[in-house]
Amino acid sequence: MATLDQKSPNVLLQSLCCRITGKSEAEVAHQFQYAVRVIGSNYAPTIERDEFLVSEKIKKELLKQRREADAALFSELHRKLQTQGVLKHRWSVLYLLLSLSEDPRKPSSRVGNYGALFAQALPRDAHSTPFYCTRPQSLALSYGERSAGLSGSVGTSGISSLGVYTLNGPTPTPQPLLAGQPPQPAGGGGQPLGSRLAWTLPVSSSPSSTLVPPAARPPLGPPVPTPRVVRPRRDGDPAGEVNEAALVRDILYVFQGIDGKFIKMSAQDNCYKIDSKVVLCKSLRDTSSRLAELGWLHNKVRKYTDARSLDRAFGLVGQSFCASLHQELKEYYRLLSVLHSQLQVEDDQGVTVCTESSLTLRRLLVWMYDPKVRLKTLAALVDFCQGRKGGELASAVHAYGKTGDPQMRALVQHILSLVSHPILNFLYRWIYDGELEDTYHEFFVASDPNVKTDRLWHDKYSLRKSMIPSFITMDQARKVLLIGKSINFLHQVCHDRTPPGKITAASKSADTPKDAAELLSDLEGAFQEKIDAAYFDTSKYLLDVLNRNYLLLEHLQAMRRYLLLGQGDFIRHLMDLLKPELVRPATTLYQHNLTGILETAVRATNAQYDNAEILKRLDVRLLEVSPGDTGWDVFSLDYHVDGPISTVFTRECMGHYLRVFNFLWRAKRMEYTLTDIWKGQMCNAKLLKTMPELSGVLHQCHILASEMVHFIHQMQYYITFEVLECSWDELWNKVRQAQDLDHIIAAHEVFLDTIISRCLLDNNSRSLLNQLRAIFDQIIEFQSAQDSLYRSALEELSLRLQYEEKKRQREEEGQWGVTAEQEAEEKKRIQEFQETIPKMRSQLRILTHFYQSIVQQFLVLLMTSSDESLRFLSFRLDFNEHYRAREPRLRASIGANRGRRLSNI
Repeated sequence: MATLDQKSPNVLLQSLCCRITGKSEAEVAHQFQYAVRVIGSNYAPTIERDEFLVSEKIKKELLKQRREADAALFSELHRKLQTQGVLKHRWSVLYLLLSLSEDPRKPSSRVGNYGALFAQALPRDAHSTPFYCTRPQSLALSYGERSAGLSGSVGTSGISSLGVYTLNGPTPTPQPLLAGQPPQPAGGGGQPLGSRLAWTLPVSSSPSSTLVPPAARPPLGPPVPTPRVVRPRRDGDPAGEVNEAALVRDILYVFQGIDGKFIKMSAQDNCYKIDSKVVLCKSLRDTSSRLAELGWLHNKVRKYTDARSLDRAFGLVGQSFCASLHQELKEYYRLLSVLHSQLQVEDDQGVTVCTESSLTLRRLLVWMYDPKVRLKTLAALVDFCQGRKGGELASAVHAYGKTGDPQMRALVQHILSLVSHPILNFLYRWIYDGELEDTYHEFFVASDPNVKTDRLWHDKYSLRKSMIPSFITMDQARKVLLIGKSINFLHQVCHDRTPPGKITAASKSADTPKDAAELLSDLEGAFQEKIDAAYFDTSKYLLDVLNRNYLLLEHLQAMRRYLLLGQGDFIRHLMDLLKPELVRPATTLYQHNLTGILETAVRATNAQYDNAEILKRLDVRLLEVSPGDTGWDVFSLDYHVDGPISTVFTRECMGHYLRVFNFLWRAKRMEYTLTDIWKGQMCNAKLLKTMPELSGVLHQCHILASEMVHFIHQMQYYITFEVLECSWDELWNKVRQAQDLDHIIAAHEVFLDTIISRCLLDNNSRSLLNQLRAIFDQIIEFQSAQDSLYRSALEELSLRLQYEEKKRQREEEGQWGVTAEQEAEEKKRIQEFQETIPKMRSQLRILTHFYQSIVQQFLVLLMTSSDESLRFLSFRLDFNEHYRAREPRLRASIGANRGRRLSNI
């Protein structure tokens, strides 16, 4: 005899029937045939593992037994159980408790009714055409699927039918159905609770509640046929009027966007309409039109998803949006499958429309109210999101979630969690790894691959403001940009090989839409903490690298000492050494000679103690030569920057430093020149006392020189203390408190802009700068005039002394001191010299007048300046009102300013 494993399934099934019934093989032939039909059918009941639905069943059972206090206690205990992680399989425990609480003498509402439901759903003719072969593909439901849908909705449970559409579009008829195999159940446990409940039918009016099977369990074996009258549905009555049953069938097709027999899509009016030739009462026509709106809404959403699902340029965010719409449509199709199952059961049982348990238009209108509102929200969302992608699309979805309806808000929040999932993945990849893989330009951080490394910080990465989601603030977006930019700057510019994981600890990313939803629910808490932690860690590490490895702060101080003339002893000694070279024409200068002088000045002053890395960057630069220029006009110091520090000291910044140095160098030259003028006056004062005819001219020189010294001293005080020192103090405080490199760059740019504007180098102060340069030119001209005067006077003095010495020697020899001819010649020469004095006096008078007129114009411009510090400078330049007495415009300006100050007080 063959072993048990070698027996065929038919033999084993027949043996099972004999064992159960206790009869012989011949006597159980009928039962065996029935068992073969059961096993070979498509009936596959499933139980949806939904904790919420089981708990609701328990509470309703308690309410049916009038145990309201126990129901409230159960609800409170279940809520506490959910907040604790004691049990992992709460659904199983609740389902077991529910099963144990049932009376075993009563038929089961979940398991015991499967046989009865199967008996009703099983076809009487085994060779009849299956339902899924006679219906459109979108409603391809086998007997097993219909039974699963009915069993899932018995009592108070929700919908547990197969989803017809997948996330990527309509699913073709499954191969197991075509092969006659039972389909695999598609549970809804993976869907969010709000997403599942929104599409379910009302509990009190569920269509499956009218299909409760007979109380008694059918015996094992072929069912005893119950004689009943089959009354098939009719599409019309003899009078030609369409009955409600036909409209219900049409409406169910319209719900899916399929034209029915009487209700069709009107392309002209863009809506579903009932043919005007159809005879129908007004109430049914109006109800049908209201229900047909669901089909129009469904078509609108489906058209959008079909058009965008295959569009790769729509990006990951757009595809996530389409996937969320597909999920909602899938739940919608599950609802429709239950309604179609109900309609098919009524057809099989011969139920007419007029009974209380059948589908009617009014019942559909009530049951489809919530799905209609849900579809309206989706359709409006689709309209609002037209033409948007990436972060802009996420902003549109987020804006639609600002509603007072909790169900609609939950729907939009669920869609937003799916839509924002790719954006958050982009964000975490950027802030933790510095990688930007944005193929379709959806992320709000943009990268320009054509930018070179030296401009990486300034130009390579930027914000796409249109792509910043509305749930991310501009400050958060700026920090996100800085974090990834800092990581790339460290790797590509600083050549720092520290892994990003050691710079900042990577926290858990948004691996699933559920994680994204949790972050979106706490944007000011957990999400902000993640951004802040990565921002502070990365920025601090970058600043430490720049200060430790590249001496950023030391270079900044070197700019102050050398290019802004802060190293006083070095600048003074350099001027002394350069004076013989710079007085020559600019075309005769050689840079290597000036570089040697620069190195000599460094070795002779405190500059020699600076870092060698700084001193080797200090160099000489000759500006473009113009005709008539001297070495003073083209000489400039230069400071070479490269590598990471060139990000702070950009080419534009070095150009600003060069302009400021030229201005300060020229002002310093004026001070140096006036010092030489004063020294000349002091040295020659005693020598020229023997020439009383020069006293008036020399006095005039002393007065003009004093005016010029006062002016230059006040200008130097203003530039050195009010401009440079104050601005530098502000810059240094900001740099020490800076949290990221952008703060340092911004503070440095503000510093340069301030000193340029307050040193009269900006476009608004061009007239003031021209007047100041004219004053400087007058000082140079005055030096030339005084040098010429002293040269002539000293030459005359030398001739007179020689004449007196010669006269004394001749007298000592016993001769006449001078002859008459020599005396006449001497008087003639003295007369000629004295005749040049008025010319010198008039030249000095003209120079003085011209100088004073330029100063007066300069003071007028200062008084009318919008900068308060410049107006105060005018008070110091004219502290004794010397120029005010000569210039009426100064009196008017001073009066206007005083009136303005009094009005402000």
